Amino acid sequence: MNVGTLNPALEPVVSPIPVSELLPWLVFGGLLMLLAIYFVGAEQGATSLIPGMYVHEFVHDGRHLLGFPCH
Repeated sequence: MNVGTLNPALEPVVSPIPVSELLPWLVFGGLLMLLAIYFVGAEQGATSLIPGMYVHEFVHDGRHLLGFPCH
């Protein structure tokens, strides 16, 4: 008896995810990332969607971390 062999019935079945099922999630994730970049990088001044400085102050440290000037 070889101890190093696995029982084939217990091995996981690995099947690739079809691109047609993965593509909508990739598009959704990309849109969320673009929205996050907008709020971190451009949500102030003339391009502001939300009045006031609430969003700017919420993402202030992230702006500096990513290299966006804000002062």
